Amino acid sequence: MFALTFITPNPRLPSPLFVAKSIPESALSRRSIAFSSYHWRPNLRFNGFKLKSATVPENVEGGDSESGSLVKGLKLGGMFGVWYLLNIYYNIFNKQVLRVYPYPATVTAFQLGCGTLMIAVMWLLKLHPRPKFAPSQFTAIVQLAAAHTLGNLLTNVSLGRVNVSFTHTIKAMEPFFTVLLSVLLLGEWPSLWTVCSLLPIVAGVSLASFTEASFNWIGFCSAMASNVTNQSRNVLSKKFMVGKEAMDNINLFSVITIISFISLVPVAILIDGFKLTPWDLQIATSQGLSVKEFCIMSLLAGVCLHSYQQVSYMILEMVSPVTHSVGNCVKRVVVITSSILFFKTPVSPLNSIGTATALAGVYLYSRAKRVKVKQNPKTS
Repeated sequence: MFALTFITPNPRLPSPLFVAKSIPESALSRRSIAFSSYHWRPNLRFNGFKLKSATVPENVEGGDSESGSLVKGLKLGGMFGVWYLLNIYYNIFNKQVLRVYPYPATVTAFQLGCGTLMIAVMWLLKLHPRPKFAPSQFTAIVQLAAAHTLGNLLTNVSLGRVNVSFTHTIKAMEPFFTVLLSVLLLGEWPSLWTVCSLLPIVAGVSLASFTEASFNWIGFCSAMASNVTNQSRNVLSKKFMVGKEAMDNINLFSVITIISFISLVPVAILIDGFKLTPWDLQIATSQGLSVKEFCIMSLLAGVCLHSYQQVSYMILEMVSPVTHSVGNCVKRVVVITSSILFFKTPVSPLNSIGTATALAGVYLYSRAKRVKVKQNPKTS
């Protein structure tokens, strides 16, 4: 412990010269106690020097930490709110477009094209640094892009065939395929609690499917297949995009979006044909939407899709995967509820029970994963 000792020619007069002197802590504490009993008067003048008392706030670092945590919490809460809001608007706009324009491959390609344009603007304005990846990563990125493309395409196929609420109820099966693919591709075996949490998910989706008024096998199978492709993308990301050369989440998402757009355009023309002529648009809009409304909704759906997926990746960089999984579960509830209210979807009591059971299972799965992380801190 060091203390400051004043050096003066005359001990009665203060001097600005001082040196550091080492003294024992016990002695220093006794002196500080004695000094604290003496009342110092501010604004005293000695030998031309003016002394002022200064108040130092207690726990300055603690205050900064608390304010920083508060700001981070508010920012994170705002991002979750934006994520949910963009999801709601995307599903509403997208469903209205697919109702009058039954070409999911063309719609998906257009939406990925909107995302590609937004990414180009982001990089040109230097809102985010451009990615740098090694040639050795290209194969892994192409695999991720293929899974990303199929996931978006199959989701749109399902949304065009069945109700939005039913599609998202089926997509509550994502944890089941996450566990299955993790075992097959990564060799990661789930805990007992994780397996138990999958039971209400499977039971709830089954009950909701049997009681769904808009049930359609194409819509059901495409939504289930989108679960496989989306979770394959996530598992492949965990398997390949590790190490010093790994890109950040935003750039990884941006690169696979661009590759998905480039690869899907010829496939969409092959499947649907070129369906963007004025005649095709006129036929599509003859079912209740004007050409202007159709174009605006298509554009907004594309912007919302890319924006909510990018916000999701941004949130994933700020929180743990388990917290992100819980947030995704809440998002599913919000989207299902909002779509039922907006489209006035008829829901039977058994269908409601099935949906609620599946969503409760997703929440239990998130809790089971949290328990596993706490028990194995090294692997998390």
